[in-house]
Amino acid sequence: MTDVTGAPADVLHTLFHSDQGGHEQVVLCQDRASGLKAVIAIHSTALGPALGGTRFYPYPSEADAVADALNLARGMSYKNAMAGLGHGGGKAVIIGDPEQDKTEELLLAYGRFVASLGGRYVTACDVGTYVADMDVVARECRWTTGRSPENGGAGDSSVLTAFGVYQGMRASAQHLWGDPSLRGRRVGIAGVGKVGRHLVEHLRAEGAEVLVTDVREEAVGRILAAHPEGVTAVADTATLIRGAHAGELDIYAPCALGGALNDDTVPALAAKVVCGAANNQLAHPGVEKDLADRGILYAPDYVVNAGGVIQVADELHGFDFERCRAKAAKIFDTTLAIFARAKEDGIPPAAAADRIAEQRMHEAAAARRF
Repeated sequence: MTDVTGAPADVLHTLFHSDQGGHEQVVLCQDRASGLKAVIAIHSTALGPALGGTRFYPYPSEADAVADALNLARGMSYKNAMAGLGHGGGKAVIIGDPEQDKTEELLLAYGRFVASLGGRYVTACDVGTYVADMDVVARECRWTTGRSPENGGAGDSSVLTAFGVYQGMRASAQHLWGDPSLRGRRVGIAGVGKVGRHLVEHLRAEGAEVLVTDVREEAVGRILAAHPEGVTAVADTATLIRGAHAGELDIYAPCALGGALNDDTVPALAAKVVCGAANNQLAHPGVEKDLADRGILYAPDYVVNAGGVIQVADELHGFDFERCRAKAAKIFDTTLAIFARAKEDGIPPAAAADRIAEQRMHEAAAARRF
């Protein structure tokens, strides 16, 4: 069934009627000359202008692209709220294969669409987009962050994203084992791209045993070359989550695309903690309870992976790396507070994080009305 625009009706139902909706604005963008097809979703501006990255991905359909933009934008509202930023949540997706379809003309056209929102949405990098791309977008749009240092930006935000996830792992260890040290812990990382490779560095520096897998063999090869000891390659994610034939993992870190925790993976997961960089790790509502029922501690993704957004937000006001690193280090305390709230309320950590974020957004929106 479709609506009057020809879009699947379930997309509009999600936007206007479901608990996953409630977005303030969704913009469909098209520039036929460059081939641009994009979706910009603004979930909330209660805490300030919406901030979130631009994903460039070959979605199976336009409806899938819209659905992903809605989910990602909503996640950014919660992430920014929990990170203590003066920003709401937004996200953009560009439909296409970045290896084949990305051109300067397309990025400039995209920048013009972002600029047309007048600052309600601030964009940055995400899957399929990089610092160099944001430099191009910024030529048409001043509400662009994640740019290169040569162009007044902070550069690659994956460094602090990984650092924040590492702090989330330390907090999980403190909560579960009474000690934040990861020395000797067995950590499985699915996805060793921009963020995952930096996470490996933190873990190896502390003496953790690391298992890695990635759909790209060259990515795994780079990790093994950089860390000839203490890192083991695993054939695929399915093998990794089962403990890679050598017993349980202490920590499983999904660091690729979303939906990693679902009805198939959770029952097979041989880990005591899940703490990773991927966005929207829970495939659907209820997965957080499935994890809790199995005794698996889940560190909410949008809390622990907020290091990158802390960096790009800081860039808007004059970037200072040490200031950002200090803010990202607080993810340790924030994660512990969420675990404490979850225990107090008798709910999974994901639900506790949502409650705290929703309260902050509600209070900010109420303050703006008076």
